[in-house]
Amino acid sequence: MTPPTPPLRTFGQPHSYPGKLIIVEGIDGSGKSTQLLLLQKWLESQGHNVFFTEWNSSDLVKETTKKGKKAKSLTPTTFSLLHATDFASRLYHSILPPLKAGMIVLADRYAYTAFARDAVRGVSRSWVRKLYSFAVQPDLAFYFKVPIDTAIARLLGGTRGQFKYYEAGMDMGISQDVTESFRIFQSRILAEYDKIVDEYGLTVMDATKEIEDQQDDMREVVTKALEHYKPKRGGYGKRATVFWRRFGVPKPERS
Repeated sequence: MTPPTPPLRTFGQPHSYPGKLIIVEGIDGSGKSTQLLLLQKWLESQGHNVFFTEWNSSDLVKETTKKGKKAKSLTPTTFSLLHATDFASRLYHSILPPLKAGMIVLADRYAYTAFARDAVRGVSRSWVRKLYSFAVQPDLAFYFKVPIDTAIARLLGGTRGQFKYYEAGMDMGISQDVTESFRIFQSRILAEYDKIVDEYGLTVMDATKEIEDQQDDMREVVTKALEHYKPKRGGYGKRATVFWRRFGVPKPERS
């Protein structure tokens, strides 16, 4: 008798830090970044100390990734490892310190992005999850679900003009037409996200709604999640000041 396949899920235990970690996921053109920015401004207006971080932004690997993309020399495994390195750097330098200081951390993309993209590129799902097993579990994970045609219309209707090579999955040889390649590649990512939603219990947001309506829905969920949230007592201001000085990041002004 064949033994049952073990579950793929990783970092399944809630973290013990006094802060809160809220992340957003979705394909490009879903509007997730806009919603997270609006949420940040709103949380700051409510008096919360908020720290923002985004995918692929660590100085440790940014230039290496940029050069690899320019030369079109990144294999699926190399791409996966570079993003994992970026994530590890940001986790330990930009996510855990503010969480320990009792702040609210907002992350534009999290490990789920790698779970979706890397799997579509043919990387083992279980291998990718083991790679990110050091990650902490978010307190809230939003997935902004959008039809592929809506995402394409938004992106091409903005300032982009055309899709980027890796963004469109051109490295996979799906199609010579960049828009068609984007459609097929990102549609596969959408299908992968559907599996991740079931596996990790992400909160699905209708990204076709009006911006204001989406934000209202998001704030309602966040308000409930923060109902019993309180920054760690005693010396918080001092810890926060030390944090900003340590990492050379200017403290954001409240709206």
